[in-house]
Amino acid sequence: MRFLVIGGAGYIGSHFVREATRQGHECTVYDNLERGFRESLDPKLPFIKADLLDAKTLESTLEKGRFDAIYHFAAFALVGESVSQPELYYENNVEGVRVLMEAMRKLKSQAALIFSSSCAVFGTPQNLPISEEDPKKPQSPYGKSKLIDEWMIEDYCHAHGIRGMALRYFNACGADKDGGIGEAHDPETHLIPNVIKAALAKQTVTIFGDDFNTPDGTCVRDYIHVTDLADAHIKAATYLCAQKGPLYDAIHLGTGNGYSNLEILKAAEKVMGIKIDHKIGPRRAGDPAGLYADNRKAKKILGFVTRYSDLETILKTALAWHQEAPHGYNRE
Repeated sequence: MRFLVIGGAGYIGSHFVREATRQGHECTVYDNLERGFRESLDPKLPFIKADLLDAKTLESTLEKGRFDAIYHFAAFALVGESVSQPELYYENNVEGVRVLMEAMRKLKSQAALIFSSSCAVFGTPQNLPISEEDPKKPQSPYGKSKLIDEWMIEDYCHAHGIRGMALRYFNACGADKDGGIGEAHDPETHLIPNVIKAALAKQTVTIFGDDFNTPDGTCVRDYIHVTDLADAHIKAATYLCAQKGPLYDAIHLGTGNGYSNLEILKAAEKVMGIKIDHKIGPRRAGDPAGLYADNRKAKKILGFVTRYSDLETILKTALAWHQEAPHGYNRE
């Protein structure tokens, strides 16, 4: 199949491109490189440097490409930043999706749309594991922007004959097994890279809160390897392209299991063979005690299976990336 990958130079997007190419699909990447890295992609890959808000370039790309599926990986995704600068999130995350949906409507695009969403749409969940139909009460502009996008995509699908799917991620982590690409955020807010980087630098990592209502008092999260996420996105395109008429659905991508912050720390110590210094800091505002997925729908509809999402593989692949590229894609 032919894929247009918007935001394909970011962490999840670049891993999707790597896995889709490995499986024999053709990818064209569309990215403004504001938060992505050209170095994360094969230099021979078709690449369009453009902003999603540039409707003229986007429409031209869609018209010429004859894509089977369009992927949206182009969101800003820092919760703290979204609180202090909500305007960035409503422009990039919401207006960007509106421009994309308008282009698809205007051109009567027959491509399937796969949208990267997030468990942040739930805020503090009422139930665990979280099912697709549970109440959605996002607590940050980031989470709100994702929920608005879901509503918008659903409405466009039903009104204009589009086939679309929102895939709600839990905690994406790890790195490609063949090396060369990995997680490189600035600032880095995710636990696994921060634990590994602190250990490699012989520094102390902070665990935020130890008084949650969990077995060891620290937050529990559902960690899914980024390559398993990528494979699920390919399965979503296969499913949507086989359907007729307008369609919209939302599906959770997670393992269905949760690990606490301290369990991640201990697993990293085992993989690295060292003791990792840590300290307990105050809770971060809005952190729920637990977030993990009910993934039965993904298994039923997409045939979703995980191959790399055991903690050992996640940590070993992440460690290999951070050892290879301690400063991310800035190799100097």
